[in-house]
Amino acid sequence: MRRLIMVQFITHFTELYTYKDSVQIALEGGCRWIQLRMKDVDEEQIYPIAWQTKKMCKEYGATFIIDDHVEIVKQIQADGVHLGKLDMPISEARKILGNDFIIGGTANTFEDVKTLYKAGADYIGCGPFRYTTTKSNLSPILGLEGYSQIISRMKEARIDIPLVAIGGITETDIPLLMQTGFHGIALSGSILRAKNPIEEMKKIIKLIESWKN
Repeated sequence: MRRLIMVQFITHFTELYTYKDSVQIALEGGCRWIQLRMKDVDEEQIYPIAWQTKKMCKEYGATFIIDDHVEIVKQIQADGVHLGKLDMPISEARKILGNDFIIGGTANTFEDVKTLYKAGADYIGCGPFRYTTTKSNLSPILGLEGYSQIISRMKEARIDIPLVAIGGITETDIPLLMQTGFHGIALSGSILRAKNPIEEMKKIIKLIESWKN
């Protein structure tokens, strides 16, 4: 299984950028973990974009994750799948995909984290950090206090699993989030809303790298 990358990009369709555009922006900016997220879109429309994204990720040596669609992941041999709280259970996805695929899950509470950990998730996307327009039906906002409480309870329960912060994260949030104990961050809107998205991604990558070192 590929190692978890500290900066993850989640695709988003905007007035300015298609899904493919957003993938290209992230890759050119140095991101090496792409999650193709296409909610409320028919599978027939996802397949061609998934194939394109796989090819682009291969060219850049990036890990390619697909949100929700386990069967598409298996058919096109993506690197893995990310499952939301209302998507297929981790255990069921593991039966379909086996151990060679990455399986991540979404958590909003410590109980979510514990459930995903016991189910065998490879990593957990925890959020939202703050309000974000890129996702509908948001779970309760966590903020730094909520994150600290979850991580504290994880330590008490000796739950050791990579935790990725997600939801409205900007450059200025990164130092505080990394101090809290997160393995990495996931971004979408803050990159695509930037005046120069590629340079914004490069700046985020550099900041994370400097923190890691």
